[in-house]
Amino acid sequence: MLRDIISECRQSLTDGGIEDPSFETACIVEAVTGYDRTHQILHSEESISAECEEKLRAMVCRRLKHYPLQYILGSWSFMGFPLRVGEGVLIPRDDTEVCVSLCLDFLKNKPNARALDLCAGSGAIAIALNKLADADVTAVELSERAYKFLSENIKSNHAQIKAVRGDIFVCHQDFPDRTYDLIVSNPPYIPTGELTGLQPEVRHEPDTALDGGQDGCDFYRAIISEWSRKLKSGGALVFELGEHQSGIVSALLKAHGFENIRTADDFGGIHRAIIGTML
Repeated sequence: MLRDIISECRQSLTDGGIEDPSFETACIVEAVTGYDRTHQILHSEESISAECEEKLRAMVCRRLKHYPLQYILGSWSFMGFPLRVGEGVLIPRDDTEVCVSLCLDFLKNKPNARALDLCAGSGAIAIALNKLADADVTAVELSERAYKFLSENIKSNHAQIKAVRGDIFVCHQDFPDRTYDLIVSNPPYIPTGELTGLQPEVRHEPDTALDGGQDGCDFYRAIISEWSRKLKSGGALVFELGEHQSGIVSALLKAHGFENIRTADDFGGIHRAIIGTML
């Protein structure tokens, strides 16, 4: 019965120290059977095939080895938009909604806004801005593997986004100055020395999406230095921030002529995003 296999999976995850075994069991069961959580409750007496049971146990086994749930499922939702994810691309996280909220607030009442998403990864930010702010977005991503997810997610969400494969340290030369209303980035910002101490699940994500250099700020410096001139007068630059990085990034913005600099906190009270405008 469905009830029995759900109980078995949940207990295995509980015994394995998974933080939210009930939620993760429901996600895995839905991925295999197509039954959402309500169906799982209302139809718990239904029988399921031996093939489904085998798939469920195999997925739970992978999760017990701390393989990311999102990679196991193959997709994850960000701000209501389904995104394909897998090895080679950063997993979208709720923290990034803080960054997107700053962007949406800036873009409101700005018709025909043009935006750049640098280090775009899965396309989470770019898709949200295109769909929620009707912005004309160009998304830049270097990794070949991540770029494939970006392209697929743009297509599956019917988003009007131009995807560009490029290295943000170099390809700024290919973009016109004084053109964009907004530049946003959730760049790699983990200090190199801290990578080995990350959670086992995070270590499955690509280092290229995590490693921000010795102090975690290499990408902030490069983007502020090389991409600021791409903004129109009054345009904004928005970043997601790592912990303890708001002071450094704020100082960098001020040094390059940005004003009206402010941060936004996540639910944990951490300065998770920052915005500044170029006059």
